[in-house]
Amino acid sequence: MSSPIAKNTFAQNRFSRNNLSRFMMSALLVVVAAGCSNNAADATSNTSIVNNTDAKTSTSKASADSDAAVVKALQANLNTSGIEENIISAVPTDMDGIYWVTAEGLPSFFTDKSGKHIIQGQIIAVGELRLSISVRHWLLVPHKKPKPSIKDMVIYPAIGETKSVVYAFTDADCGYCRKLHEEMDDINARGIEVRYLAWPRSQESVPKMEAIWCSQDRKAANQGKMGADVQAPSCASPVQEHMALGAKLGVRGTPAIFTESGQQVGGYLPAAELAQAIGAS
Repeated sequence: MSSPIAKNTFAQNRFSRNNLSRFMMSALLVVVAAGCSNNAADATSNTSIVNNTDAKTSTSKASADSDAAVVKALQANLNTSGIEENIISAVPTDMDGIYWVTAEGLPSFFTDKSGKHIIQGQIIAVGELRLSISVRHWLLVPHKKPKPSIKDMVIYPAIGETKSVVYAFTDADCGYCRKLHEEMDDINARGIEVRYLAWPRSQESVPKMEAIWCSQDRKAANQGKMGADVQAPSCASPVQEHMALGAKLGVRGTPAIFTESGQQVGGYLPAAELAQAIGAS
């Protein structure tokens, strides 16, 4: 299923300790460079919208289910390849011999029992009525997981009774994000609250997203999604934290919409279809 990661190839993508913050943003942008067109591939995925207020992945603690032997083997193999980031845990998935790895300063990934292979992307379990991510059982267990603060989201509340809340990773330069935003009034009128998280798909989008999140009136600034020029003073924006969270959740394109219960309902959906998909119709 997987192939060994060549030393030179992986080393080119390793995270610099001297400039981790900048490099992490660049590396995460590589993951989403393909843009809005990736939505269809993710439309059937199930995963978790995480449930804690700490959004810093570097402070994660090892899960009690972590396999120490796999962690040790993977750490040794990475160090041999010149990659020094610390492996936190390697948790068994539903697929025999495959582990979900959490590491300091790196997006999560899969590895095999030998710790010699790195697998990026999603592993989908089939053969049941509903497709499921093989690590979903681990993501839903009640150990420490990061969640961005509500104050770090751009929120469009439901009109009247709130029937459902969705989280949407979004980008100012994404055409399908704009289509979703054009239907915001209809979505809110159906009792659905939308909480935006930043997910710039290119380096050029980063300043726009940071300007939106640094604006005093984020909802007004979010009209920048429709092509308006957004100006705002610099601030300690949560954009990088949102990107790191999206990488953990397997976000590949925008918009990427999640329910509160942890189901990823896919990318852009018209308001009526979105309401039906999340049971708010």
